[in-house]
Amino acid sequence: MRELEIMPGVKITRDRCLVLEEGPTIVLGDLHLGYERALELEGMYLPRTNTEAVREALNDILYRYEPERVVLLGDIKHDFKRSGFEEKKEVRRIFTMLSEACELVPVKGNHDNYLQNIISDMGILAVEYTDIMGYRLEHGHVDSGVRPVIIGHEHPSVRIPGSVGGGLKIQCFVHAKKDGVLVIPPFSPYASGNDLVLDDKAVMAPALRSSDYANADLYGVTDVGVMKLGTLAELSDISI
Repeated sequence: MRELEIMPGVKITRDRCLVLEEGPTIVLGDLHLGYERALELEGMYLPRTNTEAVREALNDILYRYEPERVVLLGDIKHDFKRSGFEEKKEVRRIFTMLSEACELVPVKGNHDNYLQNIISDMGILAVEYTDIMGYRLEHGHVDSGVRPVIIGHEHPSVRIPGSVGGGLKIQCFVHAKKDGVLVIPPFSPYASGNDLVLDDKAVMAPALRSSDYANADLYGVTDVGVMKLGTLAELSDISI
């Protein structure tokens, strides 16, 4: 299935974004624009495909859901440091496309140093968080303590081991419903995912770490749609 309503007015999608009924509002995070340039500075060269892939996917989302608002849930840019010309160009290109179609709300992540400098003349303000439909939307590298909360940052995925080696890795939404924590997967095609395991030292986002994430509902994002995977505790005993 392409969409699945997991709470009233809250849908998760195979498009790696969340749809809130108010607006509607699209929520997505972890674009990591400028990723290839950052790797080049470290001596690794990849094709410059991230921004174009993000742009095409965003165009599809705008066409499909016709949102009144898009919330970018942090780590919009990749490099922690001051951005070079190319990264600034990539950020401004994406912001221009989105702001021409709807209201754009960029939430700052831990990678978004100097983001406001890049967009200062665009009439757009990068914020620490926003509240919509009673949900706190923040990046997730710092926990405000407000619940319910929707975050990114974690890049959640699960790995189901193969019985004779290999296995299956699936990016996912994580919904710790009892604790009021919902984590969305990264939007960047280069974000491979942080495998969730039953060890809280491996969990990056404080809000998720403090929840009963072992028994949270996991929803895999695949080319064929959103898949109910069960809980991490259940998956830990499975191999393929």
